[in-house]
Amino acid sequence: MSSTDKIVKTVVLKAPHDRVWHAIADSKQFGSWFGVELDRPFAAGATVTGRITPTKVDPEVAKLQEPHAGSPFTIEVATIDPQRLFSFKWHPFAVDPGVDYSKEPMTLVELALEDVDGGVRLTITESGFDRIPLERRAKAFQANEDGWAHQCKLIEKYLAR
Repeated sequence: MSSTDKIVKTVVLKAPHDRVWHAIADSKQFGSWFGVELDRPFAAGATVTGRITPTKVDPEVAKLQEPHAGSPFTIEVATIDPQRLFSFKWHPFAVDPGVDYSKEPMTLVELALEDVDGGVRLTITESGFDRIPLERRAKAFQANEDGWAHQCKLIEKYLAR
């Protein structure tokens, strides 16, 4: 994959493995740090919908999310490999209410856990940007590049509570 097709972020979280797993694989916990309110639990193959709701974990990130508050949020859960991998597909940076994103390809987001000295390494990989329509590809990539950096800090703060 090219460097324009994939974003990779890692963070070592100082929390028990089981707690980290539930923070990413439980839809309520995920939503609370990520900044979304979801309508149902995550299940492989399920489409989960909700609305963007600014995170309660960090007021600065909440300000960045505020312009998108109330915007629809939809993911298709791809994989739940307990204690190891949670993945989903979505339309990246799908925040313009005047655009029908359903005709676009989705990217794949993988949240993988690995025990390491000092905690649990969370590796977030989002791939598939090279298939996004050219007119919005660079903006979606940059928004998510920045967004995943923020999300790494948010889950770290969430788990430190």
